[in-house]
Amino acid sequence: MGAGDGDTVVAAARAGDESAFAVLVERHRGELRVHCYRMLGSFDEAEDLTQETFLRAWKSLGGFEGRSTLRTWLYRIATNACLDVLDGRAHRVLPRHLAGPSNPSDPSAALPPRTDIAWLQPFPDRLWEPVAPSESEPDSMAVTRETIELAFLAAIQHLPPRQRAALILRDVLGWPAKQTAALLEGSVASVNSALQRARTTLREHLPERRLDWAPSAEPTARELTVLRRYMDAMERADLTAVADLLAEDVRTEMPPWPMWLRGRDAVVAALAESWDTGSPDYVGRFRMVPTRANRQPAVATYVRRLGEPAYNAFGISVLRIEDDRIVEAVAFHDPSLFAAFALPAMLPPVRR
Repeated sequence: MGAGDGDTVVAAARAGDESAFAVLVERHRGELRVHCYRMLGSFDEAEDLTQETFLRAWKSLGGFEGRSTLRTWLYRIATNACLDVLDGRAHRVLPRHLAGPSNPSDPSAALPPRTDIAWLQPFPDRLWEPVAPSESEPDSMAVTRETIELAFLAAIQHLPPRQRAALILRDVLGWPAKQTAALLEGSVASVNSALQRARTTLREHLPERRLDWAPSAEPTARELTVLRRYMDAMERADLTAVADLLAEDVRTEMPPWPMWLRGRDAVVAALAESWDTGSPDYVGRFRMVPTRANRQPAVATYVRRLGEPAYNAFGISVLRIEDDRIVEAVAFHDPSLFAAFALPAMLPPVRR
């Protein structure tokens, strides 16, 4: 769409043409959804805030004078909407942010799920759209450090809202300091100060090997091989095969359960209990479906419990793999997430 065509559509939208407004904003939906997800750490809230952004934009379209691009204007609205939501609210967490690792042999470690906590959520890759350069909107530059890796998302949740916004706009999206300051209605000096504080905090919470966080990328062939072996071992309930795929210091988390495990022995012990048909903690048999989340290897888990005819949605696991070993697995036990990943809520039994 050329500049002249764009002006025509803007004029039509200002005149009350909702279809013209949709043409203007819908092409930005994907990147605004990701922006809201980074700000909030919640896929569900990102969906809601993207809609809220469009609603606010529609109501205030008459005030859009074209001094900035439409994209910049929408980012301003989205960022402020997210800041409104974050104002005075506790940040989203993973189980490791609440307490130390659990001991699977301790009965008191089996704490019930916590529904009173705002948990971090995964993001389905099928809805991830990297920012691409646009001739009509030169501020939509391609950014080499754009990321939605889970470790990065967990780390930036520790930042105060305005520091979080400054870091995302400057270091993730590559916005100039002056443009970021204008969006946040502050000075360049205040934005630079917030950015430096944010970078310091980020280094404290990123994994040691990821202090210089990298851009999001497709999982490698080697990572996918590990993923396939992991899926097969889990479906066969093969403890030895699973153990062989885990790093010695592996960390596993299962929100909304507040406990988490550190170390291969602890993880294997917990799996042994959950796969023991004589144990009260027996979970059932698994079926695994590969999926894509946060630009990392991921798998959707379905479980068939005793007496049940089918496999029901259980959780979305996001893996971090290094040196052909799983070093982290976060299993989000929330069946409502499966719809966002375009996955069914149930799988039929396997016919042998």
